[in-house]
Amino acid sequence: MDLLVIGDANPDVVIGPVDQPILFGQRERLVPTGSLVLGGSASIMACGAARLGLSVAFAGRVGDDPAGDFVRTSLADRGVNVDALVVDSSLPTPLTTILTSGDDRAILTSAGCLPNTTADDVPLELVRSVRHVHAASFYLLPALAAGLAGIFKEAKAAKATTSLDPNDDPTGRWDRSTLDPILRLTDYFLPNAAEALALTGHHQVEDAAGILARRGPLVVVKNGVDGAIAHNGSKVVTAPALKVDTIDAVGAGDSFDAGWVAAVLNGSRTDRALAIAAACGSLSTRAAGGTAAQPDWDEALESVTS
Repeated sequence: MDLLVIGDANPDVVIGPVDQPILFGQRERLVPTGSLVLGGSASIMACGAARLGLSVAFAGRVGDDPAGDFVRTSLADRGVNVDALVVDSSLPTPLTTILTSGDDRAILTSAGCLPNTTADDVPLELVRSVRHVHAASFYLLPALAAGLAGIFKEAKAAKATTSLDPNDDPTGRWDRSTLDPILRLTDYFLPNAAEALALTGHHQVEDAAGILARRGPLVVVKNGVDGAIAHNGSKVVTAPALKVDTIDAVGAGDSFDAGWVAAVLNGSRTDRALAIAAACGSLSTRAAGGTAAQPDWDEALESVTS
C-alpha cells in the first residue's frame, strides 16, 4: 500500500443552504438540498487519495449497524481497503449533520464509537508496510491521539513519512501538550487557518504556521478562497485556490490533504505539491459532500497547468 489513513468514518447528512439563524420552537423550514454521503475527515481523505491513484488502506472503527455498513461499502466502492476497519459491537457508528450557509457550515456530531477508537485498532504490520501514514481528527479521537506517537514512531522506523490533520477541537481547549510530542514525529502538519490560529494564539496565518513549523514538521495551512501556504520555519511558499462553481465546501480540506500526500509521494517539490493540493481542495467543492467531485490525478494536474 502507498498510504494508511487512520481516523474517523461516518455518514454525513448535508443540508442547506440554511438561512441563519437556525430556528427552534418546532418550526419546519424547507431547504434546497439534502444529501446522505460518506463523511469523516479521515475517510474523505482516504477516498480522495484513492481517486488520485494511490493504493489506500483505512484503519478506524464503526458500529455494528446500518450506518457502519454504509461506511464500509462507501469506502470499498471507492477503492479503499477496509480490512482494518474494526466493527464495534457496543457503540454505534458516529453520525454527523452538516448545515451549510454560504461558505460556512455548522457541524453536529454524535460521537458513537469514536471514543473507543485506539491505537490498538491499527495493525502495526500495516503501519510498517506502507509508504505514508496519515491521521485525522486528532481532537475528536482522544484515545487514538494518546497512542498516535507510537504509531508514527513505527512508521518512521519503517522509513514511511507521516502527516496529521488536527481538525476542530470540539472542547475549544486546543491542548498543545498532547499535540507537540506528535508534531516532532510528523513530516507534514495540515491544519486549516482557523486551526493554526487557535493552536498558537496568533492572528496572522503566516506567523502561526511559522510557530508550528518550529516544532518540527513542514506546516501546510489551508486558507479557503485565499489558497494555501507551506512554512518550513524559515521559508514560505504559497498557492492560490481555483475559481470554481462551489456547491459546498464540505471535506475540501480533506481533499486538499489527499492531493498533498499524492503529490509528495509522486515526487513533487513543495511548490508543485501545494498547487496540486489547493486544486484538489477547490475541485472537491463542485458537488455536495466530500467525495462526489474529488478529481483524479490527470484532472488535478490539468487544473494546475491550465
